[in-house]
Amino acid sequence: MARLTHPKRALSTNPLKSSAPLGAALAYLGIEKSIPLFHGSQGCTAFAMVHLVRHFKEAVPLQTTAMNEVSTILGGSDQIEEAIENLRRKSAPRFIGIASTALTETRGEDVPGELADILSRRSDFADTKVVYASTPDFDGAMQDGWAKAVEAIIEMLVPEVDPVWRDPILRQVNLLCGSHLTPADIEELVRLIRSFGLTPIVLPDISTSLDGHVSEDWQGTSLGGTALADIAAMSRSGFTLAVGESMRKAAQLLEERTYVPHGVFPSVTGLTSVDAFVRTLMSLSGQQDPPAPIKRDRARLLDAALDAHFHTGGLKVAIGADPDLLFSLSGALTSMGAEIVTSVTTSQHSPLIEHLPIPEVILGDLGDFERSAGEAGAQILLTHSHGRHAAHALHRPLLRVGFPIFDQLGAQDICRVGYRGTRAFLYEIANTVLAQHHRSRPEDFGAAPIPEEFDHVSHTARH
Repeated sequence: MARLTHPKRALSTNPLKSSAPLGAALAYLGIEKSIPLFHGSQGCTAFAMVHLVRHFKEAVPLQTTAMNEVSTILGGSDQIEEAIENLRRKSAPRFIGIASTALTETRGEDVPGELADILSRRSDFADTKVVYASTPDFDGAMQDGWAKAVEAIIEMLVPEVDPVWRDPILRQVNLLCGSHLTPADIEELVRLIRSFGLTPIVLPDISTSLDGHVSEDWQGTSLGGTALADIAAMSRSGFTLAVGESMRKAAQLLEERTYVPHGVFPSVTGLTSVDAFVRTLMSLSGQQDPPAPIKRDRARLLDAALDAHFHTGGLKVAIGADPDLLFSLSGALTSMGAEIVTSVTTSQHSPLIEHLPIPEVILGDLGDFERSAGEAGAQILLTHSHGRHAAHALHRPLLRVGFPIFDQLGAQDICRVGYRGTRAFLYEIANTVLAQHHRSRPEDFGAAPIPEEFDHVSHTARH
């Protein structure tokens, strides 16, 4: 059982986590024709915008209520109403997702009450769904904000159902996706579900809005995502598949409102975890045997594991990520014989932490990550792009995982779930290790004298 420790420092030297409001904004972008709206200052929105644009390399319709000193003290309900009116006039969104940034929580403002009053007065807002989630950036990390946004969407947009009159569509399933899943991850899970003859409703679905496609015409809203009609139809599904422990509360809320049973899958990376997911799909579809393509994907994963285990066995790994991603990747690696020597995470709210395969988990930043990885002799580092500084200082390879990844292209196409994604992940690890044998190491320089025929500087000086 892992123990969570807090470094005794007064500041963060190299932040690891992204804020809860950013996670909520990303979840809102998974809704069709949506605009995320930060209820806070312009600076909060600017930082989140930079992160999202650099990671996805796409235009992101993130907006702000632009609170100032006066509205922070006296209340920002007027800013909310004005922002909704302006967004409706300029971009005609069907959905506006509001996320707080801590200003209202610090003041103690009743935003849900103010928003309800605005919507009751403004009948012209009726054709736009507006959802609010309290996501102060002093509490939790990106996955916490994402989870709160998903819960708010379910509470506001999924109708309550009387169990007596419930008429389920048994081959329709809900797929609640955690923040650690990339667009390609979600696409692979949808492929898996559909291969069993089931129809998934994905919430939120960034695989169709942030997958990196060129739209025929520019819009000031998200380009794809879960349709509002589909969100309402989730009440008629036969089952809910929640991927990521952070989605457990959302799945429970959905079951309380609609009586749709649910199952939570903390990970769908690694042979054992994917097998559990596939067995559930077999049960839901009534199939005794998986489809032939799925069986072949599993066989190819087994072959990849045989090939990669020579390079993963005994490998010392350092991982810095949100709890859901940390649990998913560390489980897959330890099943391949790797040793997690450093584990740094961003949020203390996840029950997964105590189940991680390491004695200690640090709730800290990349400064703690670098120091701990160096002391433990880590051979490979797994974290997002800001970990490149630690990789440079420790002279260790960095495999970029999580958010943000801004110094490489194609972050939206990285897939590490399912049989296919796990196979790709094992190859990534093994190839990263293999590549180190072909790179010069700092300790190699000066280890032996340079042959005279190659020592042009000394040769020139002597003559």
